[in-house]
Amino acid sequence: MPKPLALLFAVALSLSLSGAVLASDNVTSFQLENGMDVVVIEDHRAPVVTHMVWYRAGAADEPPGQSGIAHFLEHLMFKGTETLAPGEFSAAVARNGGSDNAFTSQDYTAYFQRIAADRLDLVMGMEADRMENLRLAEADVRTEREVIIEERNQRVENSPSALLREQKTAAQYLNHPYGVPIIGWRHEIDTLDREAALKFYEKYYAPNNAILVVAGDVTPDEVRTLAQEHYGAIPANSDLPPRARPQEPPQQAERRAMMRDARVSQPYVTRSYLAPERDSGDQQEAAALYLLSQILGGGQTSVLNQRLQIEDKIAVQVGAWYSATSLDSTTFDFVVVPAAGVTLEQAESALDEVMTEFVETGPKPEQLERIKLQLRAEEIYERDDAAGLARRYGRALTSGLTVEDVQNWPEILQDTTADQIVEAAQRVLDRQASVTGQLRAPEVTQ
Repeated sequence: MPKPLALLFAVALSLSLSGAVLASDNVTSFQLENGMDVVVIEDHRAPVVTHMVWYRAGAADEPPGQSGIAHFLEHLMFKGTETLAPGEFSAAVARNGGSDNAFTSQDYTAYFQRIAADRLDLVMGMEADRMENLRLAEADVRTEREVIIEERNQRVENSPSALLREQKTAAQYLNHPYGVPIIGWRHEIDTLDREAALKFYEKYYAPNNAILVVAGDVTPDEVRTLAQEHYGAIPANSDLPPRARPQEPPQQAERRAMMRDARVSQPYVTRSYLAPERDSGDQQEAAALYLLSQILGGGQTSVLNQRLQIEDKIAVQVGAWYSATSLDSTTFDFVVVPAAGVTLEQAESALDEVMTEFVETGPKPEQLERIKLQLRAEEIYERDDAAGLARRYGRALTSGLTVEDVQNWPEILQDTTADQIVEAAQRVLDRQASVTGQLRAPEVTQ
């Protein structure tokens, strides 16, 4: 249950007034001889650990024409090894009172288990086994391909919003592989096979392309010993390629995508801008953009909510968000769901008007301070979630950041000024460099 905002403020304010400094995340990092990075986050309040292996390989690292292979391999990693039968990995975790899963993004694929601390040796041994000894039967590959096709049908083909988002993202990235959906294009999923999966596995699933994150009731020495035992003997891939991706050319014309679908009951307009990501040692602009997203669309007191929902009654829902943690250029996004009787054109015009005014006036000092205070309080409470911290570090390290970057981020946010936020808005929120999507119901014919 979310903490009440007043309580968050009270905690943060009490720390501020007392001159207290936030403790570190109690994080230790080191590297095995084979190049595997290890991060240990100590939290001894409960005898539980989260064990995660993150590979620096996601959808944006796929060979052309094989979209979806990273996600496909994620599924196939549960199909067994020389010593584990298909499904036995998850069954063993469950028998020992734990849970496990995996997920794929554009920049990484991650596998995790949450289990009693005294079972860390078990899950680490099994994860190391499938890093090196995956075995795939043709029948399992065919079956899992059908599972993924059905997953795409359910999550994308059956959702007008997902279809629009897919088309809009493809328009956003003309040259970068971020324009290709993580789950893959349907016509390319149909061609994915055992050979393609094993080639991707052999290329990227190696210790020198992986990050081990262990969070919970452990010590760095314990993790080092176990990691050396299980992962240390796996040879590095000496042919691991650099993560060199084609980048986007300057956008010189506004792009638009309009989709009509009979399933649409609530039309809306969405807008995105290409934006810089957090870079190691240089996170200031990303911090300004993150605060900008919170000021414009982060909750009931945001600029867009106050203006378009409460004052002008133009919208029933608004939002702004910025995906800062990304290996390459990311996006800054808006959505406006118009109120009854308001057209998408009117909603879009109102969005532009509010943004123009904001760039001219900047944030109100009290609003910026309130958001910073809230972020400070949230940072305190997030330290109670060891699994959440493990995800934060894994996501950052697979996106080119360091442990120090993660730990410096909260203070960089606090030190960001109103002028820096306005400057970032001026650089990024250029209508000529935007992609606008509209989702509508079909036109009614007489």
